[in-house]
Amino acid sequence: MKDKEEKDVLDELNKGACMGRDAIYFILEKVTDKKLREVLEKQGQKYKEILSKISKLYPEYANKEPHETSTMNKVMTWYGIEMRTMMDDSTSKIAELLLQGTNMGIIEGRRLLNNNNTEKDVHNLLKEYVDMQEDAVEKLKQFL
Repeated sequence: MKDKEEKDVLDELNKGACMGRDAIYFILEKVTDKKLREVLEKQGQKYKEILSKISKLYPEYANKEPHETSTMNKVMTWYGIEMRTMMDDSTSKIAELLLQGTNMGIIEGRRLLNNNNTEKDVHNLLKEYVDMQEDAVEKLKQFL
């Protein structure tokens, strides 16, 4: 088994990708703008692709499967979305909420990129995740 650092980075990536996927899933029911819906569906698919890559890579660094988001975390994500869109579920508000979450993912991803000397395969996946999120920010800005 390889270094614990790789497993820890993959765990963080998995957590962020699961949260992003779940947030998009929960918020899609509120999206009325066709273009925003298309952007979010594509972003959701990219999260699924990242999660698939994590699942394939994870056994090299751990004797188990990556863990799924807990039911409590999913409920808290759903509840947060519900509360923040109760008074305003406009396209702009939805884009703002997603931008806030995506920026948190970028910050964590950049921190991991800058502070770890991981194996090339893990580093490349981490970079792909950060690049995907930075691209999502640029696409979401148009909906503010």
